[in-house]
Amino acid sequence: MNDIERWLRDSSKVKIELAETQSDLIHETGARIARALAEGRKLYLFGNGGSAGDAQHIAAELINRFLLDRGPLPAIALTTNASVVTSVANDYGFTEIFSKQIAALVREGDIAWGLSTSGNSPNVVAALRLAREMGAVTVGLTGKTGGAMKEYCDYCICVPSEMTPFIQESHIAVGHAVCDLIERTIFEGSHEI
Repeated sequence: MNDIERWLRDSSKVKIELAETQSDLIHETGARIARALAEGRKLYLFGNGGSAGDAQHIAAELINRFLLDRGPLPAIALTTNASVVTSVANDYGFTEIFSKQIAALVREGDIAWGLSTSGNSPNVVAALRLAREMGAVTVGLTGKTGGAMKEYCDYCICVPSEMTPFIQESHIAVGHAVCDLIERTIFEGSHEI
């Protein structure tokens, strides 16, 4: 077995374990997000580095389309406005870059979805804590233990790995599965809302 085959097999094992242990939770999370969007609520996604990219990717799938040709859904990645992120980081510190936006934008019943491979990113934890205090439904996508953010999540999907690349690969797989469930629920009525 060469290094590439080993990498792909090891990555696949993480996703298989995730499927075997957390499919029900992922389904429940996706159904809750679908219900909120169907009720006119908004979804806010946030994370750092690769998780910021995943947040933007998931928002794009929902605003534009995933697999179905359908109307847009209100999903906002809090990492995309460089002026907001840099001004808050400059004036208040990097820990506040998501919290300030949560305070300004989130309303009761909205969804706040934080992504962090460790679960310990201070800005993600702070934003989830505030979102919960404001009455938002909080979702976490993280690694093996859930870290500090698990305490502030109504739904916390913890990828069963401590290896950052495998966690990130699984995060986008979960994001795609949730997008598929949301589309089919809202636009095809495949699941109860």
